[in-house]
Amino acid sequence: MAKNRAARDVRRRIFLVDDHPLTRHGMAQLIEQQSDLVICGQAGDAEHALDGVRLLQPELVVVDVTLPGKPGIELIKDIAVLNPGVAVLVVSMHDESLYAERALRAGARGYLMKSAGGEELIHAIRQVLSGKVYVSPALSAKILDSLSGNHPRQPSVISSLSDREFEVFQLVGEGLTTREIGARLKISGKTVETHRLRIREKLGLKTAPELTKYAVRWAGAQELL
Repeated sequence: MAKNRAARDVRRRIFLVDDHPLTRHGMAQLIEQQSDLVICGQAGDAEHALDGVRLLQPELVVVDVTLPGKPGIELIKDIAVLNPGVAVLVVSMHDESLYAERALRAGARGYLMKSAGGEELIHAIRQVLSGKVYVSPALSAKILDSLSGNHPRQPSVISSLSDREFEVFQLVGEGLTTREIGARLKISGKTVETHRLRIREKLGLKTAPELTKYAVRWAGAQELL
């Protein structure tokens, strides 16, 4: 019994943050099956995640970028400031071309799409826990190609949006109304409208219908990538 307890004590401690309980349950089951990993806590939003990370001191936080209230990108920034010794791995349904670089700039050590599967999740977790950065081979090649100067990327007008503005912009592109966006992000309609106004200013759009049309077309283009 003492030997089993000692073995569990050396397992690397992981905290899960995802607003879908079934997703957390599935990841937790997979991670708990590993002899070197253990789940020390879970949360469904950023507020509870910060409390849990502070109290439980995990080595790694696995977080989704889409959370109710404060978005995952802001949570990553908070963890980096309040718990600088804690690594963060993003596991999200969003395509890495949309969020990976934002997540890495915010302080994450890796980005994995949920479609990658369980085996790749465990590999990414171990990669980050070993002190390395994890991104898919495709994204890694894209970043290295850009840094080499062979195909320097032109800054996109979308990159001028803040992380919260970008999240609102995506939801506009999905066809959500101001009220629906507020409910999804747990912010007021007035705050959503403020974000929409700032997005329009940054994108050079004069009216709300212009923003909706632009966002819908942009969302459709991303699905073709």
